[in-house]
Amino acid sequence: MATDESYRDFVLEQLESVIPSIYLKKMFGGVGIYSRGLFFALIADNVLYFYADDATRASYEELDGERFGKNYYEVPIGVLEDHETLREWAEKALAAAERKPKKKPGRG
Repeated sequence: MATDESYRDFVLEQLESVIPSIYLKKMFGGVGIYSRGLFFALIADNVLYFYADDATRASYEELDGERFGKNYYEVPIGVLEDHETLREWAEKALAAAERKPKKKPGRG
């Protein structure tokens, strides 16, 4: 899971234009993307994925994009390049991340 620096910078620039306080954490050759203390997106192998839950998963599955793990779905390049649509999708991913059940202390 490698991520090209120029792609990472492009995604970060796009997201920062629609979501405040974005920060990144390197993870296993990819990048975790956070805002408001929530892990809502990731970049792996030069693909941006947003977090989805039961309320949002169907809209991603209709697009037949790639899935990463159980709950992360590919963001189409057209969404990434359209600021208004990107804002909507990112907000939905943040809302889904906020609904995610919190881990109990001592349980990895």
